[in-house]
Amino acid sequence: MTEVPEELIRLECSAEEERAKLAGLTGEAYDAQLRRWRQKFDAVQAAITAHAEATDASRHEVEQAVKRAVQHAQEDPAVE
Repeated sequence: MTEVPEELIRLECSAEEERAKLAGLTGEAYDAQLRRWRQKFDAVQAAITAHAEATDASRHEVEQAVKRAVQHAQEDPAVE
């Protein structure tokens, strides 16, 4: 399993929080939130790519490891 730096987990959590804020929005509010989410998403993707290249790991494996780590953290009641 690929080791996941805390920074990648924090970035992914931040992007997911922005994505969740899209719920129920319409019009300009939706468009503005979509831009905020997309900026976070792009930052996560760039960080995953950089980490994969720096560690000579599979980009896909790094991304999946990040998603699993975030999902596991969200399931842990001590985190919230």
